[in-house]
Amino acid sequence: MPMSFERRITRRSLIGSIGCAGLGLAAGPTWSTAFALCGDESHNSDYIRSALTSTLVQDAGLSIDFTDEEKLLTYDHLRHYKILIMFRDGLRFPNGYWHQVYWNERKNNVVSVPPIQKKIGEGRVGWMTAEQGKGIRKWVEEGGSLWAFHNNSQASLMNKDYREVEGAVYTGHPPIRPFKVKIVNRDHPITRGVNDFVVTDEQHYMTYDKDPKYVLARSVNEDGLEYTDQAGRRSNSAESVWAYDHSKGRVCFMAPGHMISVLWNPEYEKMQKNAAKWLLRET
Repeated sequence: MPMSFERRITRRSLIGSIGCAGLGLAAGPTWSTAFALCGDESHNSDYIRSALTSTLVQDAGLSIDFTDEEKLLTYDHLRHYKILIMFRDGLRFPNGYWHQVYWNERKNNVVSVPPIQKKIGEGRVGWMTAEQGKGIRKWVEEGGSLWAFHNNSQASLMNKDYREVEGAVYTGHPPIRPFKVKIVNRDHPITRGVNDFVVTDEQHYMTYDKDPKYVLARSVNEDGLEYTDQAGRRSNSAESVWAYDHSKGRVCFMAPGHMISVLWNPEYEKMQKNAAKWLLRET
């Protein structure tokens, strides 16, 4: 296994190979069931790791290799896994956050002696390459399972192959506020036994591309607060969870997830555990 992979993937997935080395045995790569690419400038990877480690690793028994290094997302790498978890948007900021620091303060109030020579902020770029999009599509069509969360539909804006698999593109969200996740299909294995639930979160809006029959839940602001998305549509409701077969593979998208309190909502935890089983074809 390349050393770059060992350095960039979370340590919990390397315990098995470290143990072999300690016994004097040949240490080979230890592959988990799922590969998770998480974290971006607006969504720290630590809370995502903490949330999913609790719900999916400890409670559901799923083994996950976490990383925030997008260069590891290749077709050849994905072939070692059954599930790809995508929990990040499609942008990166090579010069740091869009602010001079992740702190809402005027730039001239940031003191540095000697002065900083590098330019900080601005210059956002899309990170997913055409090859990566095609690789994900090929892997799913051959039988892999894509599990996308929250802001990941933003990545579809810049990659048509990825959009074809994921099934939607991001069109914005109102300020963080309470809304209900309303189950609209209770017969699917992912929503079976799951009740409607309320969270305080970013209510994401998207242009959904697939058949409406695949939608399992919608987000609804029960206070009647509406939002005009980037496509010019005004509503208090949006697609929130969907799942479908894509060729030989499977796809599940779950929009809630800006905060750890959302990911640990008991009904949402139940839905996540159901989804893991469905994506592994255990239900």
